[in-house]
Amino acid sequence: MKPGELYACLRAREFSAQAMLRLRPELRGKAVAVLAGEPPLEQVCSRNEAAAGMGVAAGMTRVEMETFPAIGLLRRAPAEEAAAQTALLECVGHFSPRVETVAPETEFLCVADIAGTERLFGAPRKLGQQLVQAARAAGLRANVAISSNFHAAVCAARGGTALVLVIPRGEEKSALANLPLAVLDGLSADHAETLAQWGIATLGMLAELPER
Repeated sequence: MKPGELYACLRAREFSAQAMLRLRPELRGKAVAVLAGEPPLEQVCSRNEAAAGMGVAAGMTRVEMETFPAIGLLRRAPAEEAAAQTALLECVGHFSPRVETVAPETEFLCVADIAGTERLFGAPRKLGQQLVQAARAAGLRANVAISSNFHAAVCAARGGTALVLVIPRGEEKSALANLPLAVLDGLSADHAETLAQWGIATLGMLAELPER
């Protein structure tokens, strides 16, 4: 983190499901889950809010999904995800020429360098609101976190619930303290298991550990 740095991280939750429903407006009001993998070992890789509310979780098999007769099942479509990703990158690229994608396969998450854009787009919160609106116009729901620290913006976007969150410089620790460890990049299963055994569940608890 250096003086003058400012980053906006945009995240589209359950990106695979959103990419599929973007082109299927007739399904948007229904519970839908997206399956990935080879039959008969397909598993849920993404689902919309309606399906999540009915208890559908990532990793469920097709056999398990048959116990949810009211939920529509779709096969994952990489081409449709690529088109949705292109649409989102075009939205973000309107606000900054410096954009980096930092997401796993089933979610869309990118960070834009927005330092010095205030004269063009207004205060950081206003820019974040414009980003959310631009994504919505492209048929996708997203949230934005803004911070002077690249990694803080990524963690806040992954774990935050607000549509637009702006973290003031110097308040990163308190803003991230209650977020779960799952928002971190590169946390191995072994490390996650060890930290769970120690009772470490949040970033704040992790930060309190002695470095050694």
